[in-house]
Amino acid sequence: MGSPEASRAVDGAGRGGSTLGSRQLAAMLPDPAGSRPAYRHLARAIGALILDGRIALHVRLPAEREMAAALGTSRATITAVYDLLRESGHARSRQGAGTWTALPEGRAPSGVTRALGLPGAAIDLARASLGLPEQTLADALARVAPRLAEHAHTPGYHPYGLPELRAVVAERFTRRGLPTVPDQVLVTSGAQHALTLVLGLLAAPGDRIAVENPSYPNALEAIRRARLRTVAVPVADTGWDTGIVASTLRQAVPRLAYLIPDFHNPTGCLMPAGERARVLRAAQHAGTWLVVDETLTELALDVPAPAPFASHAPAGGTGQVVTIGSMSKTHWAGLRVGWLRAPSRLVTELAAQRVASDMGGSVLDQLLALDLLSAADGGPLPDRLVRLRGQRAALTAALAAELPHWRWQLPPGGLSLWVDLGAPVASALAERVLDHGVRIEGGAHFATDPGIFEQRLRIPYTAPPDTLREAVRRLAAALADGLPPPAAAGRQHWIA
Repeated sequence: MGSPEASRAVDGAGRGGSTLGSRQLAAMLPDPAGSRPAYRHLARAIGALILDGRIALHVRLPAEREMAAALGTSRATITAVYDLLRESGHARSRQGAGTWTALPEGRAPSGVTRALGLPGAAIDLARASLGLPEQTLADALARVAPRLAEHAHTPGYHPYGLPELRAVVAERFTRRGLPTVPDQVLVTSGAQHALTLVLGLLAAPGDRIAVENPSYPNALEAIRRARLRTVAVPVADTGWDTGIVASTLRQAVPRLAYLIPDFHNPTGCLMPAGERARVLRAAQHAGTWLVVDETLTELALDVPAPAPFASHAPAGGTGQVVTIGSMSKTHWAGLRVGWLRAPSRLVTELAAQRVASDMGGSVLDQLLALDLLSAADGGPLPDRLVRLRGQRAALTAALAAELPHWRWQLPPGGLSLWVDLGAPVASALAERVLDHGVRIEGGAHFATDPGIFEQRLRIPYTAPPDTLREAVRRLAAALADGLPPPAAAGRQHWIA
């Protein structure tokens, strides 16, 4: 559950009166004794955490005396750290009000830079996403052009989404085993937009939300920005312990639970049908809303695509389940088309909330989505699954040849491997391999709490086989160059 200090830090993230707890910050930092001069090492680490979003902007840093005690170092060292942060633009001070985190001029948060492409021969393994074949897009644009012209004479606002797209999404749910009508569907600007709307309507700051650990970083960031208190349930290489999930729902009674049961991001695990029914029963007894992320459901490589999670509920038991879907992983993130399925009354309330931010999605994007989802041959998805199987095989073969001491479970679907490096060096390796032209995510980005999953990398198999083989070669070369000692070596971490 974490301490009151940690709860205050999370609940107040980004608010004018919020303060980062000294023990919470210390848990995210390297041992001051590990590098010299210590103050420069600590300042760089704090600056990186600010840019990475793991320390929120406009949050007050701990008092120097408290921070020194938490790190077991001198106050003079912390004074020098804060001086460097102010010089670099990562912090600012107000007389009598302390030191506050800031964004340096000309710098962008890592969450923004990770969404941007890389130049030249650099290989991007930070984004588990796929492009859309040019001809597929061109053909779809040609088909929807006449329909777009018809819409040009209308205002173009569709807060619920285009009626015909809502109908197609509803029919897809019905075909997969969950009877659905269009009134239960809200079209959104991607899955992240759907999640943000749900968090804003169904939860208030300070409410508890159960989340998997590890989980999708952008979802965790949305939860932090909503100032919810996370209650973590573990997902191991073998999947979920639904006994722990059920007891967590029973004991913590969270307002919401966010789950990725289909080819979980990042572990790739698939929750068995019987376990889904158990989680649904536990959530129903606790009065917890389940927010089920099914953006990866159709990326089934070795098994049939699973039925909707809510289809495992007893009759009438789906009243507190919100299912989120998207075209970003199956088709193309550039469309920015997602959806949610929920009780029709909740869909109406969510549509009213979305009007305050974007009035409705792009008509062109929704027409393209409608065309692609309506394709009789499945559109680009069948060929995509064939390519993904080949790319997954190329990645695993390259890892076995170049880095045989690394371990992973082969996922039955999804877009990435969750690799165990055997030592807590993921962040150091991710930083070092940038010099070799590869961008990749260390496991800490997927953690609900600081200081964990440093032995893990998420490696997507979304690039062509030759690119994946070259990326693995560069990872091996970066590892052979030698890495600094693990940041947490020799020091106990306090976990919020």
